[in-house]
Amino acid sequence: MKKIEAIIQPFKLDEVKEALKSIGIDGMTIGDVRGHGRQKGHKEVYRGQEYNVDLLPKVKLEMVVPASRLEEVVRTLTAAARTGKIGDGKIFVYDVAEAIRIRNDDRGESAL
Repeated sequence: MKKIEAIIQPFKLDEVKEALKSIGIDGMTIGDVRGHGRQKGHKEVYRGQEYNVDLLPKVKLEMVVPASRLEEVVRTLTAAARTGKIGDGKIFVYDVAEAIRIRNDDRGESAL
């Protein structure tokens, strides 16, 4: 099993969710996060004062998938989240040793 963490642009969330749903990926955790990569934020003006916005709003998706579906999920996620501009985000992949469904003690891929 593999855990996928993806940091994406907030306006791409619905498109990513629909793309993943279309390949049968339903379970995911989504959270609002803030951060920056190479773009380092930007400057804004409020009431005549200029200030730096260095932590930009992003969305973090987390999901655990069978190792056999990893490439398909990453390919789908990447295609749906891509704009081609700086700040599109990142995907991180981790190994998962075990998954346990609390409700009935299912283990491994059957717990997904």
